[in-house]
Amino acid sequence: MNELAEKIQSEIKKVIIGKDDVIKKVLMAVLAQGHVLMEDVPGVGKTTMAMAFSKVLGLESKRVQFTSDTMPSDIIGFSVYEREQGKLSYKPGAVMTNLLLADEINRTSSKTQSALLEAMEERRVTVDGVTHKLPEPFIVLATQNTAGSAGTQMLPSSQLDRFIIRTSMGYPDLKSQIEIMKDRHHENPLDKVVPVTDIKTLNGLIAEAQNVFVADSVYAYASELVEETRHNAYIQLGISPRGALALCRAAKAFAFLEGRDYVIPDDVEAVFGDVCAHRILLEAKARLHELSAEEILSEITKKVTKPEITEFKIK
Repeated sequence: MNELAEKIQSEIKKVIIGKDDVIKKVLMAVLAQGHVLMEDVPGVGKTTMAMAFSKVLGLESKRVQFTSDTMPSDIIGFSVYEREQGKLSYKPGAVMTNLLLADEINRTSSKTQSALLEAMEERRVTVDGVTHKLPEPFIVLATQNTAGSAGTQMLPSSQLDRFIIRTSMGYPDLKSQIEIMKDRHHENPLDKVVPVTDIKTLNGLIAEAQNVFVADSVYAYASELVEETRHNAYIQLGISPRGALALCRAAKAFAFLEGRDYVIPDDVEAVFGDVCAHRILLEAKARLHELSAEEILSEITKKVTKPEITEFKIK
């Protein structure tokens, strides 16, 4: 199955050039049954990344361009009274899919943003008192533009906490930029990629990642990292229990992509920043000292003693 994970990444690299690390992070989030927030300037390939994953994984996908007039019913659906049947009939919204591309999620109202909360956490939506289960897997890949704040609505902490990672594409290097221009001279690279798996196989891959072994000492290490965020002088709001669970799920998926069926402390350290940077709220003095969330979390990993464990023998 791990060969399949490598094949998925290789296929996506046909479209997304020079961003192997970001591709691995997004696949890690998918295997951890999490959602991804891609935060970057326009035009660096955030939407293309989502479309490539949808096609390669063989998932049904829907795309919503979030604007100020997007309504919650556009996302979760609505009920219509059917006279012939004498009852309300549910009309699904965009959320009834495997991969929801939420484009520019910070450009819609907080009411519409909150319509995603139940779907992202519990994989279901409730309309007029009736609960509807979402397809499996269900992944939200949201994008937001960091350049300019006109017409934007900041995501609340409760919603940021539901994204397992926040990542960014960044500008390509010179070599990658040349390859991108050459590749797109005559055709769209998205037309060249082909599905390498289907929903049933992907769910099996997700199950394998979930079954990766975590020793008590690794759980303790992850807990110590989380605890440090709650007492750090530069952090006002530390990592929640939901964030701690997300850290463990991401570490297991990362270990799986590394070809192991067990987690080592290095896996936890590798994903700590990606999983936790968007979940903490900094004190004013952190901004005064021009310290970013990533820098503070990096210092925490240096402060907490990491167990000297490189392998496990699972009986």
